[in-house]
Parts: sequence; structure tokens; C-alpha cells
Amino acid sequence: MAAPPPCMSALVSQSRERSGWALPRVLAIGGSDSSCGAGIQADLQSIAANGGHPVTAVTAVTAQHSRGVAVSSPLDPALVAAQVAAAYADAPPAAVKTGMLASRVTVEALARQFRDAPPPILVVDPVICASSGLALLDQTGIEALCARLLPLATLVTPNVPEAEALSGIEVHTPGDAEEAGRRILALGARAVLVKGGHLAAAPATDVLVTTAGVLVFGGSHIRGREVHGTGCTYASAITTHLAHGCSLEDAIRAAKGYVEAVIGTAVRVGTGAFMADHLAAARVAWEDAP
Repeated sequence: MAAPPPCMSALVSQSRERSGWALPRVLAIGGSDSSCGAGIQADLQSIAANGGHPVTAVTAVTAQHSRGVAVSSPLDPALVAAQVAAAYADAPPAAVKTGMLASRVTVEALARQFRDAPPPILVVDPVICASSGLALLDQTGIEALCARLLPLATLVTPNVPEAEALSGIEVHTPGDAEEAGRRILALGARAVLVKGGHLAAAPATDVLVTTAGVLVFGGSHIRGREVHGTGCTYASAITTHLAHGCSLEDAIRAAKGYVEAVIGTAVRVGTGAFMADHLAAARVAWEDAP
């Protein structure tokens, strides 16, 4: 597993000295994945593994397995808003990450809450459709996402199909990803990271676009290993490192290292995609303990 960046290591050291290591609270908002590979279940594991304390708000319940999503049902937006309000009432989170939001009404409700109580860090992972092709947010929801939520975002983390849907252009190369990122940035977000797992010309190459410029993050592509939930895992890990006070570049590098590690240790638990093993490092440490 990748070593934590210096910003996180320093913060952890200071926190341990003061109070036995106070974990930053990271609020994950998204859909429940019954296979536990993606969605809120992946968020929980990724946040915890990267040194945060996860709290959640569930937006939808899905029935799925390693081969895809069979059924998805959104929850009442008022219930989603109540979960977010409860998280803030207890102790405001250090950072918020959104994933599957399921409906226009939920997008609009969350945007109202975040305008009234802006989170210090808001990472929007714009989950639009499942890899099986099932739509997880309709066109009115996408329009609300662009108009209401993206302007509030610290970072937007679309994969290639999501970047195409949000930007209106095809994305095949890092140059295409940069242009898509610029178009999404123009919607009001502070930064856009186009995740390159589906990038045909340069797999595993991610492109960060900000008003200050463009950064490209290369990576190792493991052929023949499709791992469920890597997008959720990546966005949640970035959010957690930002909550620890890391710069955006350091947070992305640390999170990318983490994702590459869990892809390398992923396991096949069904007949479809591999599943990330978020506890692999902890299990090795436990097995090596005297």
C-alpha cells in the first residue's frame, strides 16, 4: 500500500500527540450496493482505510452483484436530506463526497443544504449510469447536477463516459480529457479530474484541470482485471486525504496509489468483476504480527 503523503503524516502525528489521533469525519452520500463492491459500501471502506471516519447518507438502494445492477430504487429526498442534517448536527464533517444521487429532487435538495451550510471540501463523483448500462440519474437530474451542484464543488471526478455526458464531447485521448475537463470547469467547479480507467488511448491516465493549469497523472493499467467500484474508491480516498489537509495534487497521488494497490489485491467473489480488498494491508500486518 502506498505511503501517506507528508501532509497527512504530519497531521496524524500532531493529532496522536494531542488526542490519540482524531480522525477527520468524511460524509459520503450515495447509493447502497448490495454486492458491497461500489457505492456507499466502497466509500466506507476507502475512507476508513485512508485514515478518515466515515458517516453516510444513503440516496438509493440497489440490487446488484458482480455482473451488474439489476434494480435501483431512489429513497425519499426528504429522508436523504434528514441524514445529511443529522451528520451536520452531530459534528460538521471535514469533507463531503457525493456519488449516486438518483433523482433531480435529491440533487436540488442537497444543493440547497450545501448553499446554506457549505462544506469545507465537496467532491462530486457524478454517477450517471452503471457499467451494465442502467441509468442511475436521468437527464433532468444531470441538468440539475450541472446547474446546482457542480458550481459548489471543490473537485468533480467523472470517469470517461461521465465526462462525455457532462461535456458533450467524445473522450478518447488525454487531450480530449483535458478539453472535457475545461468544459466541466466552466460550469463552476473549482477543479475537474477526468479519471482515465476507460481512456482508450492511455488507460489509467488521469487528467486534472483547474484554473491554474493541467496536470496529468500516469498509472499502471492491469489488463484483464476489471474491478468493481474503483471510481467510488478513488473519489472517497481523494476526499479523505483532502480532509487531512493535503493539497489537491498530493491527495490525488496518494489516492491513486491506494487504488492501484487495491486493484492489485482484488479478489473474485462471484462470476463477474473482481472486488477490491480494502483490508489487504491490514490483513498482512495482522498475519505478520507475533
